[in-house]
This record gives sequence, C-alpha cells and structure tokens, in this order.
Amino acid sequence: MSAPPAWAPGPSRPRPAGDAVDVWRADLDAAGDEVAAPLSDDERERAARFVRERDGARWAAAHGILRALLGRYLDADPRALRFVAGEHGKPALSDAQGGAALRFNLSHSAGVALYALAAGREVGVDVELPHRPLDALALAQRVFGADEARRLEPLDAPAREREFLRLWTRHEALVKCQGTGIARYLRSGVGRPAPWVLELDAPAPGAAAALALDGPPCELRCFDWRG
Repeated sequence: MSAPPAWAPGPSRPRPAGDAVDVWRADLDAAGDEVAAPLSDDERERAARFVRERDGARWAAAHGILRALLGRYLDADPRALRFVAGEHGKPALSDAQGGAALRFNLSHSAGVALYALAAGREVGVDVELPHRPLDALALAQRVFGADEARRLEPLDAPAREREFLRLWTRHEALVKCQGTGIARYLRSGVGRPAPWVLELDAPAPGAAAALALDGPPCELRCFDWRG
C-alpha cells in the first residue's frame, strides 16, 4: 500500500475481516457526555481521579467509544464487555467475549482518539499532537540513538518536532502491537515476519499517527466515529 486511505464515514454495523484492519478516528471533545454511559464503575472511578476535569472527560469519552465500537463489531452490549490484561498489561477482551477473534488498541492525544481493530492479529496504534514543548533532540538521542538525533539536528524547530513525532508514533505503535517492548520482541521474534508499520493520514492538524499490525500488510480501512 503506497499511501493510507482518507478518513471516511464508518458503517453502523462494522464487521471484523481477516484480510483487513480498521482504524477509527474520534473527536473526544465533540462526543457528548452520553458516550461514557457504557463505562464500568472502575472506569468511572479512574476518570474521576484526573486532576483536570477535561482530562477525565476525555479519558471517559475515549473508553466509552471503545466499548461502543467493540459492542458494534461483536453485536454485544457495550456495558457487558469484560477486559483482561496481558502479561505486560496490554488490554484485551476475554476469550469468552471474542478476545481470540477481535484484537484492538486505543490511543488518544488531547481531544483526538484512534482505535485499531483486527481479526485474530495483534494491533497497535498511536497518535500524538504537538500540544507541549519538547526537546526533540534529547528525546531522539535517548529513544532512537545518536544517528537519528544527528539527522534531526539541522532541521528548523517546527520540522524537527514533526519528524520526531513521526518517528515516535511509529515506535509506540510497534511497542503497543507487541505488548512487550521492542527489545523483548526482537529477542523473541527471531524467524517471525516483522510487523507491518504504516503512517496514517494526519487525524488532526499537526498530528502524527501510525499503525502496527502483527504479520504482513493487509487492507486498511479508516473511518470517522459519528456516535
């Protein structure tokens, strides 16, 4: 695939497909309070612990939409969904509720959320907005090594930040796909196909986003969440 598809209105009754991965985009600030209705008591308590009320509202909206999406794919009540954590903390559906058949991942930055869903293949997604100052060179040196830091150094500040965010989202999507961290994956993944990593069409002005899928490339479908 030479370029990711543009964002399009999503189907009201989506279905997982073995030859496709779906990525959904949501505007958390426009979602409305009702999207948090499916949250569990534990999720509501976690949202309430945020120091800033807007951060808690965004977290609640992001996870309420996740439940709604999974409910649509599985023809299940979003309130009844139960999640389990993998060995390294990656959330998944329990096997009794379709966890073996439908894998998912969530990322949100400020008011933008992305959701990736795939049938039977691990998936990771990451989105980052330039919403706070960062020392791109120092972070690149620490995370990506001296060569990448030197490559970023001659860029002007806006271009350097854009390129760092592009690198960062690819890195995070891969880590989240494997659920183990890159170093552990490299040790355990000898002989396995490398995950498919793809940069996504910017989900918001200035944003960077990437998708990682365990295994070879497949069809990518990009949808907008409309409630």
